[in-house]
Amino acid sequence: MLTRTATYVTAVAALLVGLCTSACTATKPAALAVLPPPPISPELYRTIARLDSAMFVAFNRHDAAQLQTFFAEDLEFYHDKGGLANFEQTMQGFRNLFEQNKTTGLNRQLVPGTLEVYPISGYGAVETYQHRFCHVENGKDDCGTFKNMMVWRLKDGQWKVTRVVSYGH
Repeated sequence: MLTRTATYVTAVAALLVGLCTSACTATKPAALAVLPPPPISPELYRTIARLDSAMFVAFNRHDAAQLQTFFAEDLEFYHDKGGLANFEQTMQGFRNLFEQNKTTGLNRQLVPGTLEVYPISGYGAVETYQHRFCHVENGKDDCGTFKNMMVWRLKDGQWKVTRVVSYGH
């Protein structure tokens, strides 16, 4: 009986090792696209999506004056490579970026299907998404896709971004 049990355990172990080896070394399929959950508030989602779109129309036009109207003066902008910036530093950063990219076609596009919006009770909303920035460098498109989160405050009927977390660079 002991021999039969030992043979069985050995066979099961060999089977598991074989399965793990083939599963662990096989070429993994491409990641499946994961759709965000439906918005908690479709109206809030539409509002923030509209504001995000308008903000990045200004960005893509390199219109720093219009772009700054979307941000609160108590802005905190966290960047995983650049650190923390306040409102003035962020606006100067945009002006410098636009000056350096006058002829590169620098632009931002929202990655379809990544926008999520959640209410923040008594304050506003949080928006998360991925976006793609592209410009031409040495005659070739240079693009990168990054993650972002913005906190929007609704105050006196106006929506303004108070916090940005930009990461995955």
